[in-house]
Amino acid sequence: MNLLTEERLDRIRQQLNDNGKVLANDLAVQFDVSEDTIRRDLRELAKAGFCRRVYGGALLPAPDGGTLAARNIDQQGGKANLARAAAALIKDGQTIFIDAGSTNLAIAQALPREKPLTVITNAPAIASALSDHPNLTVIVLGGIYDQSKGACLGSQAVREASQIFADMFVLGACGIDTEIGVTALDSAEAEIKRTMMSQSSLLLIAATSDKLGTIAPFKLAEASRIDHLVVEGNAGDLSAFERADIQIHIA
Repeated sequence: MNLLTEERLDRIRQQLNDNGKVLANDLAVQFDVSEDTIRRDLRELAKAGFCRRVYGGALLPAPDGGTLAARNIDQQGGKANLARAAAALIKDGQTIFIDAGSTNLAIAQALPREKPLTVITNAPAIASALSDHPNLTVIVLGGIYDQSKGACLGSQAVREASQIFADMFVLGACGIDTEIGVTALDSAEAEIKRTMMSQSSLLLIAATSDKLGTIAPFKLAEASRIDHLVVEGNAGDLSAFERADIQIHIA
């Protein structure tokens, strides 16, 4: 198959959009070109922001929804469904971390008022959403407040989180892929997320479909670290997540 470079790039972009990832050796066979040619193609697509290169191929970049205010408006209905399904997995008496994020804010809002819990968060909006829960103890981690992230970040937040042991961490993930793992867009956010994860027995992630099969710059953990993954009904093929021994919950 002798295709012009632009046509080949268009087809690779389409496959990325359709499948979330591409493999260099498969593309080389498909287009009858060398793997070096495909790697050059992927470099061009990565420079243009269409993908992130990984070993052996490329993945779609994790979506960046902008500020917390913007993310709170986006996909409200889907996030509300995810939140109800995630909240049902949290048991009475647990101590849980909930970090910042629009889906996690929806989860906090969905927690039943009668459920006794201790919630530790670095997100003032989540603490505020829980202020009318009579049976909750809410601990807010300090640190430098990042308005765009809606989170307290930095060494103080990390130090305070490292002194707490939790039953579960409700993590706001930016990208999730079975081979690459769980990733975040920001280094400071990644640091506090890793700390909360290391201090928690179980990991719960509720993710909109656009985050599955994508990658962000900062790795948090292997996918196998996830205990509960709550997804939308249009999430597509989840068999790879099931093979990683992750409990899948369809919202």
